[in-house]
Amino acid sequence: MTEITPQPGPRLRVLILGGTSGIAEATARLYAAEGADILLVGRDRTKLDTIAADLGVRGAGRAEVAISDLAAPADAAAELSGFAATLGGVDHILVAYGILGDQAEAARDAAAAERIMTVNFNSAAAWCLAAANLLESQGRGSLVVLGSVAGDRGRRQNFVYGAAKAGLAALVEGIAHRFAATGPRAVLVKPGPTITAMTAGMTRKGLLWAKPEAVAAVVRRAADKGGPVVYAPWFWRFIMLIIRFLPASIFNRLDI
Repeated sequence: MTEITPQPGPRLRVLILGGTSGIAEATARLYAAEGADILLVGRDRTKLDTIAADLGVRGAGRAEVAISDLAAPADAAAELSGFAATLGGVDHILVAYGILGDQAEAARDAAAAERIMTVNFNSAAAWCLAAANLLESQGRGSLVVLGSVAGDRGRRQNFVYGAAKAGLAALVEGIAHRFAATGPRAVLVKPGPTITAMTAGMTRKGLLWAKPEAVAAVVRRAADKGGPVVYAPWFWRFIMLIIRFLPASIFNRLDI
C-alpha cells in the first residue's frame, strides 16, 4: 500500500505596516515560526533589515522590507497594491505604527496636536480604507489594527492621543460591519500599557504592564478568529468597562 504524504498548505502572506514597532516585531516572529512570507514596511531601513534577517532565521518563508513614510501616504491604495504585489498577494494586513506624543505640549501647541492626530488617525485611516478595499475585492483576508485602551474614555493625561485612537476604533469597527457578509475580517486590538519604545519614558512597573510578546499573541489570534474588538491582555476589557461607566463626579477626581 502506498503511503500518501500530506502536502503543506500555502504559506500565509503577511503585510506589516510599522514593522519596527515592538508589538509588530513580536507578532512577525509568530508568523515567521509558521513559515509565513512577511513584508515589513517602515522608514528605518537598517532596523527593518535587521528584523527581516532575524525573521528568516526564525523560519519565515520570505522576509522582505519596503521603505515608506506611513504617516504621510501620497496614495495609500497604490502603495498598498504595490506591497501586495511584492508578496504575490496578501492574506493578513497589520497596521501597527503610531506615536504617543506629549499631552502637555499638544494641549498648548496646535501643531503638536495635529501631528498626533495625523499619525494616529488620518494616515492610519487612509491605510485601513485602502486595505478594506483590497481585501473586499479579493473576498478574503484579515485587517488587524492596533488601537489603544486610551480611546475608550477621554482622560486628562492623554486625551489628544486617546481621541485619535477613538476615531480609529470607530473606523475599524465600521469596516468590520461592512465586512460582515462579504468574507474578509477587520479587528481592532486595544492594548493596555505595553513595554515598548513608545513608553520608554514612563515608569513601567506593576501588573498592568504587558510585554510585547503577550500582546502579539492576541494580535495573531485576532487575525484568525474573535470579535471586531479585542483587548490585550484580556482583563483590560473589564477595567475599561468600569472606567467608561464611572460617573463624572467620581471620574473627575481621578488622576488617570
